[in-house]
Amino acid sequence: MIIEQQEYYVKGVSYSIRSVEEKDAEALSSLRVQLDGETENMDREEGEAYIDPASFRRIIHVDTEKLRNLFLVAVVAGEIVGYSRCEGTELKRFCHKVEFGVCVAREFWGHGIGMNLLEQSMEWADQTGVEKMMLNVLASNEKAIKLYQKSGFGIEGVLKRDRRHADGQYYDTIVMGRFKA
Repeated sequence: MIIEQQEYYVKGVSYSIRSVEEKDAEALSSLRVQLDGETENMDREEGEAYIDPASFRRIIHVDTEKLRNLFLVAVVAGEIVGYSRCEGTELKRFCHKVEFGVCVAREFWGHGIGMNLLEQSMEWADQTGVEKMMLNVLASNEKAIKLYQKSGFGIEGVLKRDRRHADGQYYDTIVMGRFKA
């Protein structure tokens, strides 16, 4: 699905949030590798589960056509610096919900980009009849958990020792959900 572009100015940074376009595929492929290497909060290590530009074009095409999917990008000075996705399913028992994920380049943390991607996604979900948004977050990512809770998400469960990082340690994953207001 496609949304109208929104403009923001936060802490000296101008950026826009818009629906993804096929021309973004190459930049997204590179950005995803970069983001995976910038933080332990992502599901992948840098370079894992690589998505090439052609595969991103297919994802973009599907997300643009499906009513239960939303793929947004955050753009600063013509460069994509973050993105979010809501992915739903056509299965009748689960078509009332979507799964949400977001990531922003470290250089642009603290400018409200992640929050604004989340807010745009929640607004889209509410307007399109999505009853529940779900997400997973690393239990040690307290800043993200607080942001999600402030936005109406509640903790639904904990997946114990869900991930093992490069340091050899196990980490829990928090499952969160937000019901339509």
